[in-house]
Amino acid sequence: MVMEKLTALLAEHLDMDASEIKADTTFETLGIDSLDTVEMVMQLEEELNVELELDEKVATVGELAAFIEKKLS
Repeated sequence: MVMEKLTALLAEHLDMDASEIKADTTFETLGIDSLDTVEMVMQLEEELNVELELDEKVATVGELAAFIEKKLS
């Protein structure tokens, strides 16, 4: 669920097809900087109704999804 929401959000933000975004896709290859990441995390917080304190560095889409899932459990 989280991975799907995250890839959909990224695809919308980057105006690309969600199928192009995989778990091992890095934010760097997508051209996303730390400010973009913070904005997306804030949007996900609203959508998932959870507080996400991004207290560890995440480099890939899968790492961010795993981080969010950990916070949800």
